[in-house]
Amino acid sequence: MSKGRKILILSASMGAGHDGVATELGRRLTAEGVEAEVVDILDLLPVGLGASLRRGYGWMIRSAPRLYAAIYQVFFVSECAPSTSPLTLLAAGPLRELVRLRAPEAVVSTFHLAAQVTGHLRERDRLAVPSVVVVTDFAAHRLWLHPGNDTYLCGDPVTALTVAEATGRPVLCHAPLVRPEFLKRDADAAWAAARARARLGVREGDRPVLVSAGAWGVGEVEETARVLAASGRYVPVVLCGRSDRLLRRLRDAGTGLALGWCDDMPGVFAAAYAVVDNAAGLTCREAFAAGVPVVSYRPIAGHGRDGALAMARAGLSVYARDAAELIGALDRLDGTPERAELIARGAALFSEASPESLLGSLPR
Repeated sequence: MSKGRKILILSASMGAGHDGVATELGRRLTAEGVEAEVVDILDLLPVGLGASLRRGYGWMIRSAPRLYAAIYQVFFVSECAPSTSPLTLLAAGPLRELVRLRAPEAVVSTFHLAAQVTGHLRERDRLAVPSVVVVTDFAAHRLWLHPGNDTYLCGDPVTALTVAEATGRPVLCHAPLVRPEFLKRDADAAWAAARARARLGVREGDRPVLVSAGAWGVGEVEETARVLAASGRYVPVVLCGRSDRLLRRLRDAGTGLALGWCDDMPGVFAAAYAVVDNAAGLTCREAFAAGVPVVSYRPIAGHGRDGALAMARAGLSVYARDAAELIGALDRLDGTPERAELIARGAALFSEASPESLLGSLPR
């Protein structure tokens, strides 16, 4: 990508996944001499509405998952839902003004509301620059899919096919956007794993299984940790994100290990036998990059469940429906061809072109 270009990246602080993708894309573009600015689309909504949405979503995921599942079903996946939401209209004017002030050559969305806003504006000739959507979900629900957007970038071929059929727009596959540290391989993998296990305090012969709770520490991860510990074959290492409450509860219970927010996730992955995930988000793509197999168990409602099922259908993970299936899936991953195949399919995603190179090849 040539120097002197300017890209506006739209994200949303709903957890850390969308922001993680946006931040890594911005870092890569900046390294190539592009002026990249990341903006939270929720901050463009009026009178603190974005902050209220963030709090409300967090509350539903933690305390009222059935309510969120119902909202997701009606507004995210139903064909009977209105084509344009009030949130789209509320954010459209501020985004137009922001684009006028910043004068970017393109707008890149990493969150579905942003994709709706840019598609809405482009369809009505009210956004003068191209709109590119980076789909961060494995299951691209209808709010990602606005035919007004110019181009879609997808991190796996199954999602790319779904998006192309739904929108009729150009869709390109890209290597998943993870930090480069996840892709680095130590020359002596066994030594690196032993060092990482020692840092975690895992004993020789134990099989540590990472249990992901996302940045907000949500889902039934305490039950998952109990299942793993009760098996006697696995040591649960719960990634509590930024939830101090979850961290305290797990440490008080003494069920395996519990980690707070961690900046050295590549090092943690180096110690892992497997990852048990409940959201089908950025953590899964990081696991693919690190060569660690993923098992989905008790996914969070809505997009979490749909994403977990989509990953499993694509052969990228295993979906466990109950405790017996969870332990059985982990047992099958002990040096078997199934483990090697899962790791190989995840690694294959990174053979695609980088998203920053694809942005550089798009027409101005």
